[in-house]
Amino acid sequence: MIVKVIIKRDVSKDKEKHFFALLKNIRCNAMHQKGYISGETLICAENTNRVVVISKWESLEDWNNWKTDIKRIEIDARLTELQENPTIYEPYVFSKYKTAAKQGFPPPLQEQLI
Repeated sequence: MIVKVIIKRDVSKDKEKHFFALLKNIRCNAMHQKGYISGETLICAENTNRVVVISKWESLEDWNNWKTDIKRIEIDARLTELQENPTIYEPYVFSKYKTAAKQGFPPPLQEQLI
């Protein structure tokens, strides 16, 4: 089951250069992880210090393995030092209800549409 993870970060003012260098580093490392498909970085047009990263993974397990990887945790800690607020992680699955149920997702993802 394909998973998209939306990661929201608010970069501290005047820390952008170092922040984006670390963000590139974490992406390069992610590209070598099992299940990684792709990623993109978006900067809010109305608040250029708000950054959203959307990564695509083959499974929630692959994402969770990467999220708990020691190298990622180390880079993420350095990113957090350059942020105004804590990072928000939101994993999303495509609405294939049968597959979602097999992965253990709670209702309503387990319910079939009639």
